[in-house]
Amino acid sequence: MSEYQYYEFRAVDRPLSEADRRDLRDVSTRARITATSFTNFYEWGDFKGDPVALMRRWFDLHLYLANWGTHRLMIRFPARLIDRQRLEGFLHAVDCLEISTSGENLIVDILCEELEPADDWDNWDDDSHWLEALAPLRADVLGGDLRLFYLLWLKAAEIGSVKPDEAEPLPGIGPMTPALDAFARFFQLDADLVAEAAERPAGTTTELSPDMVRRSVGALSDHEKTTLLVRLVDGDRHVENELRAFVRNRSMLKVSVGSPMATVPLGRRTASPCRGDPSGPRARAGGATRG
Repeated sequence: MSEYQYYEFRAVDRPLSEADRRDLRDVSTRARITATSFTNFYEWGDFKGDPVALMRRWFDLHLYLANWGTHRLMIRFPARLIDRQRLEGFLHAVDCLEISTSGENLIVDILCEELEPADDWDNWDDDSHWLEALAPLRADVLGGDLRLFYLLWLKAAEIGSVKPDEAEPLPGIGPMTPALDAFARFFQLDADLVAEAAERPAGTTTELSPDMVRRSVGALSDHEKTTLLVRLVDGDRHVENELRAFVRNRSMLKVSVGSPMATVPLGRRTASPCRGDPSGPRARAGGATRG
């Protein structure tokens, strides 16, 4: 089987200018570049750019996969909209994820290696469906839905990084969304573990009712409402996400804090390495050190 690598980057908050696209053309002469994306695949040779550097400068999403089993997803968030302290309960045992800061942004980098090769490598020139399916996760997290990180916690449980009696960071993960399902499939999480977690509600409101939104917005001060409206008129893309997070967090305060949390069944754990040795020959393929 010949080698295959697929790279896709996507800009969400700010389209690429003509100057941006010229700079990106210097990185790759054969990539497909639009005002919002950069896409390329290789059956021989390597990408000559640095994915992390491209994320820091231009892009909000990046997906990489190789037919030897390396899968990578990077998401860039405005740091002010992410509560790092809330994430700690999900990520303390997760070794397939790195979080770094870049100016006013936070970059979440998820890398899993030695996954099972896909069955349909005949379609090497079109893996765009993956990032299309995963892209909504960014807005979900910015809106206060942290179930993406619960799936990463399940991945850690699957490979044995979580203590058998450790309580789950959420009561469950249900109901699953298409984006969460795509994430579980892309990183090949144990389907039974995901199904069991999905049988229990996450304890957060996924669909925000108009009445809940009305009551939450009504609790804001006049100054807060005016500030949000001014930002909305100025074109701030994150006002909606901030309001969703506010409503969701406010609704969570009404959930009983002392209710017992389930523990994850670890009987089906399998060895499924994630972020491996960055100096290894295959680890370098999806990373910043590739030429």
